Amino acid sequence: MKTPDLDIKTNSESFLTKIHRVMGLFIGLCYDLKADYLKAGFSASEVMEFDDEETIIGLEDALFQLGHQVERVGNGRELALRLANGDRWDLIFNIAEGLKGRSREAQVPAVCELFAQPYTFSDPLTCALTLDKALAKRVVRDRGLPTASFEVVSTTAEAAAVSLPMPVFLKPVAEGSSKGVTGHSLVKEREELVNTYQLLRELFQQPVLVETFLPGRELTVGILGNGSRSRVVGVMEVIFTDQAETSAYTTLNKDEYLKRVSYRLLIDPEALAAQARQLALDAYHTLGCRDAARVDLRCDAHGVLQFMEVNPLPGLHHIRSDLPIMGRLGSVTYTEIIAEIVESAWQRYKC
Repeated sequence: MKTPDLDIKTNSESFLTKIHRVMGLFIGLCYDLKADYLKAGFSASEVMEFDDEETIIGLEDALFQLGHQVERVGNGRELALRLANGDRWDLIFNIAEGLKGRSREAQVPAVCELFAQPYTFSDPLTCALTLDKALAKRVVRDRGLPTASFEVVSTTAEAAAVSLPMPVFLKPVAEGSSKGVTGHSLVKEREELVNTYQLLRELFQQPVLVETFLPGRELTVGILGNGSRSRVVGVMEVIFTDQAETSAYTTLNKDEYLKRVSYRLLIDPEALAAQARQLALDAYHTLGCRDAARVDLRCDAHGVLQFMEVNPLPGLHHIRSDLPIMGRLGSVTYTEIIAEIVESAWQRYKC
């Protein structure tokens, strides 16, 4: 993929020289493979969030390059069976999303904790909390961090009674990968709100989050590490081209990103860059994220950044996922990102 040129000089010091490089671990890969579910009869919409074979191969290659032994484990059910049979790994590298329910991203972490199996990324509580966008926003708001006004609607009557001023933005309350976010999500007329709600409710069988629409710049912030050692990989602006279906990071805009969006890193002395770093780190710590995450932010009509959501299991396709993209823009390789994740997780279990 061709990436935009940057008009800055990045620090040439490799991430791998900044950390103690962990080598020689026996790592199990836990994932939901899209092709397996399609063969089992699930629809493309149901498995939209799952990973393809290319993602698994890319992750395997990076871990092999770092000197680790890697074994494919598979999904959460397969992991539970293996652990119950006595199998163990030095570390589970978990990118499994789970299939059903708003706590599905918490399933693999919960199984790992049940069997005292070390694993990467956030714990069950954080994975469940952050998948429910409304609950995450409530926690962030209680911490005093800015987030757009919102309501959660579960019935047509509630949709008709939404008190937020137009325009608003609608999406399923507990989906990831922009699932359910389309060109119809931006609602400008109150009559559209009920129709859009009913469509989302029918498709996803869950409540719908209705937010005050944020018309400003859209940013995503990648974070690696834990506690005081957490650091921002990059603050990346998502810029919508004239071919984008709407000015939002919809499923279609993400899938066809080469023509519908462009990316650039924000750097000092741009004030928004520092503001985004701080807000993202505050949200990361407030929600209890570990090892890595991606925090999505957007500016309101006055240019003030607002928290939108956080992904504690950030996409890790080595080419097209946002975290690797911002890494490339900042001269941080995919392998370096994976090394940092493994190091952060391993250090938690050594303490």
